[in-house]
Amino acid sequence: MLDYTHDDWKSRAAALTFRDQAFVDGKFVDAASGKTFDSINPATGEVLAQVAECDEEDVNRAVIAARRAFDSGSWSRAAPGDRKAVMLKLADLIRENLEEMALLDSLDMGKLVTDAATVDAPGSAHFFQWYAEAIDKIYDEVAPTGPGDLALIKRVPLGVVGAVTPWNFPLDMATWKGAAALAAGNSFVLKPAEQSPLSALRLAELAVEAGIPEGVFNVVPGYGLGAGKALGLHMDVDCLAFTGSTAIGKMFMIYSGQSNLKSVWPETGGKSPNLIFADCEDLDAAADMAAFGIFFNQGEVCSANSRIYVERSIKDAFVEKMIARAEAMQPGDPLDPTSKMGAIVNERQTQGIMRFVEEGKKTADLVAGGERVTVDGKGCFVQPTIFADVAHDNPLARDEIFGPVLSIIPFDTESEAVAMANDSIYGLAASVWTDNLNRAHRVADALYAGTVSVNTMDALSAQTPFGGMKQSGFGRDLSLHSLDKYTALKTTWIKYRT
Repeated sequence: MLDYTHDDWKSRAAALTFRDQAFVDGKFVDAASGKTFDSINPATGEVLAQVAECDEEDVNRAVIAARRAFDSGSWSRAAPGDRKAVMLKLADLIRENLEEMALLDSLDMGKLVTDAATVDAPGSAHFFQWYAEAIDKIYDEVAPTGPGDLALIKRVPLGVVGAVTPWNFPLDMATWKGAAALAAGNSFVLKPAEQSPLSALRLAELAVEAGIPEGVFNVVPGYGLGAGKALGLHMDVDCLAFTGSTAIGKMFMIYSGQSNLKSVWPETGGKSPNLIFADCEDLDAAADMAAFGIFFNQGEVCSANSRIYVERSIKDAFVEKMIARAEAMQPGDPLDPTSKMGAIVNERQTQGIMRFVEEGKKTADLVAGGERVTVDGKGCFVQPTIFADVAHDNPLARDEIFGPVLSIIPFDTESEAVAMANDSIYGLAASVWTDNLNRAHRVADALYAGTVSVNTMDALSAQTPFGGMKQSGFGRDLSLHSLDKYTALKTTWIKYRT
C-alpha cells in the first residue's frame, strides 16, 4: 500500500461508498427529523456525503438501545475472554479495511492519506488489540479484614458511556475512547465531530461485523448544540468522555451538573512548549522533531509544540534550520504521497488561523510562510508559518491556534525558560532538548504538563496515559489508567461464620 501513487489513491477514493446514516441498535438509520448536513472535502470543496443530522430524539434512541444492550448482559456480563476475542476480531477488520479507513479520514478532514495509512488506521487497530489483550489480565482486589469478614473490591462497568470526539484524528479519537469503554464492558454512544463523521460510522459497522452485540456501539453524527448537548444532558448516560476545546469541555461539566451528575472526562486544549538548550548537541534532530511537532497533521494537534523557547546563543542557528524545514514542507493534495502537509479541516478553521497570522505580522518577525494557498486552485491550505522573536505575551504564544503556526521565543536562563513555559492556562504536553542528564530530569520535573518528552517530541504509546493539567483538562486516554474513568469500584462485604 505504501507504494501507491497519487493516481492509485485517487482511483481508490473515487470507488468509495460512504456511510451517511446514523448507526443505532446495530443498523444504519436516518435522523428522526430527516435532516442532513454536508460532509465536505476541504482539499477540493466537494461534498462527499449528506450525513444524518442527529438531535435529541436520535440521541435518546441511541441511549435507549445502549441501555437495553447493557442490561441484557450480552456484552456487559460476557466473559472477559469472549469480549477479548471480539475486540481482537475488530482490530483485524480495521487492518483488513485499512486503506478505506485511511481514505475516509483523509477525504473528510484533509490529513495526508499516507499519515492516515501509516499512523492513524494502524494505530486504531493496535489500540483495539491492546485493550482486548488487557481485558483478562486485570484483577479485582480482596481487602484486608478480620476473621469472619471477606471484602471484595470489583471494578464494574458504568453502563452507558457517551463520547464526543474531535475532527483532527477522527478514527483514532473514536478508538481511544471506544476501545477502553468497550473493554470494560460498557455500551457506547459516540458523537463524532460534524467535520469528520465518516470513519466513525464505518468503525461501528465493523464492530458489529466483529461480533459486538447490537446496541452496544452507536454513532449519532450531528452538531454540538444538537447531538452533543443532548448527550451531555441525557439522564441515562453514566459517563461522558470528551476531547476538544477547553470552552466546550467546560460546557460538558455544566451539563453534568444540570442533569444526572454523570462523570465527565475532558481532554481539552493545549499550547505545548518546546525548550531547546544550548547543550543539545544534535540541533538538527531537535529541528527535525520541532518541525514534526508543529507541522504534522497541519498543526491540528492538541499537543502540538507550537511555542519554542530556544537559548539565545543558538537562536539564530536554530531559526535558520527551522526555516529550511518549513520551506520543505509545503502543503499539497492529501492524496499525493509526495505532499508534506494536507488541507486545513474547513473554511472556518482556515480563516481563524489566518487571522492569527495577519495579526502576528504586525507584532512579530515572520520568517517563513504566512500565506493561504490553494492546490489546483482549490482548497483550504496554509503554508507552514514561523514567527521569530515573539514576545511571550503575544497571542501567537498564548492562544491555541490549531494550525501550522510556530512561535520562537529566545531565553537566557533555565529558570526563565521554565517560568515562561509554565506561564500558560494549558498543561497538556512539553518537550525538552538537552544532553545534560541533570537538566533533563530537573526541567521535566518543573514543567506542568501531562507528558514531558525529552529529546523527542509528543511521545505516546498504549502503555502510557495521555492527558493534561490545568485547563488542558483531567481526562486520560490510553494505558490501563484510562479504564478508571469507564468503571466504578464496587465493594461486596461478606460476613461468614468462623
